[in-house]
Amino acid sequence: MKNYNKLIITLLLSVFYSFSYAQQTFIYCGSLIDGKSNDAMKEMTIVVEDNKIVSVEKGYKNAGKKDTVIDLKGHTVMPGLMDMHVHIEGQTSPTRYIDRFRLNPADVALKATQYTEITLMAGFTTVRDLGGSGVNMSLRDAITKGFIVGPRIYTAEKSIATTGGHADPTNGVKSDMMGDPGPKEGVINGPDDARKAVRQRYKNGADVIKITATGGVLSVARDGKRPQFSDEELRAIVETANDYNMVTAAHAHGDEGMRRAVAAGINSIEHGTLMSEETMDLMIEKGTYYVPTIIAGKTAEKFAKIEGYYPAVVVPKALAIGPKIQETFSKAYKKGVKIAFGTDAGVFNHGDNWMEFQYMTEAGMPAMEAIKSATMSAATLLRVDDQLGSIEAGKLADIIATPGNPLENIDAMGNITFVMKDGVVYKGE
Repeated sequence: MKNYNKLIITLLLSVFYSFSYAQQTFIYCGSLIDGKSNDAMKEMTIVVEDNKIVSVEKGYKNAGKKDTVIDLKGHTVMPGLMDMHVHIEGQTSPTRYIDRFRLNPADVALKATQYTEITLMAGFTTVRDLGGSGVNMSLRDAITKGFIVGPRIYTAEKSIATTGGHADPTNGVKSDMMGDPGPKEGVINGPDDARKAVRQRYKNGADVIKITATGGVLSVARDGKRPQFSDEELRAIVETANDYNMVTAAHAHGDEGMRRAVAAGINSIEHGTLMSEETMDLMIEKGTYYVPTIIAGKTAEKFAKIEGYYPAVVVPKALAIGPKIQETFSKAYKKGVKIAFGTDAGVFNHGDNWMEFQYMTEAGMPAMEAIKSATMSAATLLRVDDQLGSIEAGKLADIIATPGNPLENIDAMGNITFVMKDGVVYKGE
């Protein structure tokens, strides 16, 4: 009887432990870039439980019988990449300017599902979408709920512009279609409008705020560089966004417009093409990030040379602005301006985001610094560095890998063969 009782207890304990033991995933890394350190680490093990990293250990640790092992001993493993400037709803095309009159929101959304999947498969597990029609929020929510595949999206919903400025949605249309868009549509004139436009974005469900502080290249408007917001409007936008704890970004090509935005407290300058050394100094003083989007400038210049690809008013702007971003980036980086990775994907084909690494390293940024700009620096700008940006215990399990060594050949960033987001493997083992 006593032996029988022992057997029952043993069986019950066995059942209890089988149910209470949490299955883990052991990822064996031949080389690990953790997003924070200046050197890669050899022969490491990442232990993942559910959607979190529970430990990062030296050597290849033994897994339990019920655990999963992912062997990336021949790979370089990194945190999931983060692109701080994308437009996930669409993609460059010679029909882009008429598509907005032909496509319904459902058409835009369905087409965009291919862009979200391509972006994730390229190793970008998190993106900041800086302006669209509002479909970008539906895409964000569909990905979060698991309906479609894609990166984690933080979106501005609709960019905020001034009347006739870059991101005024009625630029270039015939007069009876122009109307008079206001803060609800993201168009402002004066500080009160500015506050209302930010609050409208918050009400609509935006995560971040994006403004167009100067003229732009691809808008159907003459000017590509003059300032388009007053100091009072900029302060109203930044102060209101800060009230809602929303990160702010300013599209800016001309120096005066970006200087005003930085002085007002904007969190990042996008493109920054004609940035002066004085503005760089102000950015260093204020802690403002620079998101360069070199690839967007090069792509715009390339397409401007194809007859009919862009409207005639766009072509001279693209040819003048596009070639200059890489040189500005080089000066800003060497001067000490904080850099966060961003590409303006959508201006070029989604999935080619990795090419920004090539252009950054060409301009003098070491490969490790470029990778960190797309991991921990990007997470810090987005204020999610407690969850993302590095491979360490307690962070979300966003992990990618390449069979190459990007520290020796940056082109390896274009060959991502393993993608895990939030603990789920989407590509690879």
